[in-house]
Amino acid sequence: MDEDILRKYRKAGRIAKKAREFGIELVDDGVSMLEVADRVEQKILEMGGRPAFPVNISVNHVAAHFSPKHDDRLVLKKGDVVKIDVGVHVDGFIADTADTKEIGMDKYHDLIESSRSALWRAIEEIRPGRRIGEIGKIVSETIKSKGFRPVRNLSGHSMDRYILHAGLSIPNVPTREKMGLREGMVLAIEPFATLGSGYVRSKGGSNIYRYLSPPSSRELRLRILSERIKRRFKTLPFAERWFVREFPNLFDGLERLVFLKSVYHYPRLVDDGIVSQHEHTIIVTSDGCEVIT
Repeated sequence: MDEDILRKYRKAGRIAKKAREFGIELVDDGVSMLEVADRVEQKILEMGGRPAFPVNISVNHVAAHFSPKHDDRLVLKKGDVVKIDVGVHVDGFIADTADTKEIGMDKYHDLIESSRSALWRAIEEIRPGRRIGEIGKIVSETIKSKGFRPVRNLSGHSMDRYILHAGLSIPNVPTREKMGLREGMVLAIEPFATLGSGYVRSKGGSNIYRYLSPPSSRELRLRILSERIKRRFKTLPFAERWFVREFPNLFDGLERLVFLKSVYHYPRLVDDGIVSQHEHTIIVTSDGCEVIT
């Protein structure tokens, strides 16, 4: 990997680590989800990075893909199991990381530790040539050994410049995938553990969007809005609250672009049991990997 690119990845990783830790400290009884998201994203900017996606704050049965709206009044409370998922990019080079915190109680300590343990067990085994399906087996066996289930239809992923999900999935269950890891790959390793079925379903909106392509409509205002979204957010996910602040009074246009499949609205992903999540970004090296978050 080019030294300048590696430097940018490492900088993104340092910022993401600090932002994740800052966000976890903010999570507490009575704290607004909107406040957490806004403060973490502001912290990223202050440290010289940019959010690679909206801060995800997924509570209890919600496994992933939720960020508060610009006027949200949702408040965290004692007993909530809160996942904070943070992405940072420096010149498009992305670091992605997550942690889980139970507010004011210790009922789900073992569940939370199972996804943390699975993450580090997987990281210990990463090296060039290691088959992707074997990583999933390690994650699954670690979580199951603690008495829980891995979420089988969520996975880690490869990343590329300005591309959060670059085509390669890193499973959380055993697969027959024989592809081996290669030096220089940038991967998010992302175990999810649950008390539920281990299969998430779409349930409602997430307030997270991503530009896909120009709209099929000939309506000039939609084509202009689509181009402005592309220039502002590129190929990375963006928040409803970012859009509202950047393009006031144009939310109806965003909804129309979603209908036309010019913009994708991520679904909120929910299991039927409490879910925990841990995540680090790694770069595969000649004899293992470097954890940058």
